[in-house]
Amino acid sequence: MEMRHLGTNGPHVPAVGLGCSAMSGTYGPADEAEAVATVRAAIDAGLTLLDTADFYGMGHNEWLIRQALRAGDREKITLSVKFGQLRGPDGSFGGSDGRPAAVKNFLTYSLQRLGTDHLDIYRPARLDPDVPIEETVGAIAELVEAGYVGHIGLSEVGAETIRRAHAVHPIADVQLEYSLFSRSIEDGILDTCRELGIGITAYGVLSHGLLSGSYRPSTDGTDPRSHLPRFNGENVEANLALVDNLRKVADARGVTVAQLAIAWVIAQGRERNDIVALIGARRPQRVTEALPAAELDLTGEDLAAIEEAVPASAVAGDRYAAPQMQQLDSER
Repeated sequence: MEMRHLGTNGPHVPAVGLGCSAMSGTYGPADEAEAVATVRAAIDAGLTLLDTADFYGMGHNEWLIRQALRAGDREKITLSVKFGQLRGPDGSFGGSDGRPAAVKNFLTYSLQRLGTDHLDIYRPARLDPDVPIEETVGAIAELVEAGYVGHIGLSEVGAETIRRAHAVHPIADVQLEYSLFSRSIEDGILDTCRELGIGITAYGVLSHGLLSGSYRPSTDGTDPRSHLPRFNGENVEANLALVDNLRKVADARGVTVAQLAIAWVIAQGRERNDIVALIGARRPQRVTEALPAAELDLTGEDLAAIEEAVPASAVAGDRYAAPQMQQLDSER
């Protein structure tokens, strides 16, 4: 497995990591036994970066990872945890909390659920508009000093916020949605991270399944992604036409659409060794299917063909509805 550095002095991790949110209901019910098997399959395959959050399934995901880890696994893995998203008993989201006292409270519960005495990377999931990022990062820095956290990360923040946070304590990586369908980080954020020696952990590399090569629009209205603009009406038809374009390139290389899409993200960080792709999975088969992407060396000709097949300007619809987009510091 090709390895990457998250930050100048950050952890050494594989180029592909495992995003665990789908194991706790993000896209509908998941079988716990299969989820446990998926985590173990990922670790055995060398995908030792596990990304979770305390609000995935309201703590369920952390508990699940604890059940999945076998003797000796904790020493092999890099645990990356997000915090700060408030949830209601009905599963609704209630904003972000980045207050220093809340940071320490969130960490305490995560350590308990995960059954560990430290986290390798800890990050606020979203910027709290009511708390200066310096205060939130300062609180995590105290936890680093105390040995409870190894490195500090950020998520979905813009260039100015990244600079302010990095001035308080070195930031290892920024977690951002990055795929052939989501390339806004190329407009300043990526350059800022590279200037400061900060890694990128890319999530949504298959654009919530649009780039999986197997997605078909739901006809019964039960798809939990139906509220996303890219999955609506004419948008989804236009986007699936782009996927069909990409399929021709994938077929020529003898790989799947998903493998090519993942490989494209990995390729964006190959020269600088600074981008990690998270794959979301809840069944071991998905891990197995993604593995070839890490070994796929795309040529300049391949990359040009991919760009022609999926021009960034041709993607239809925003990542989220307007109210959610306004909450993303990274999109301002």
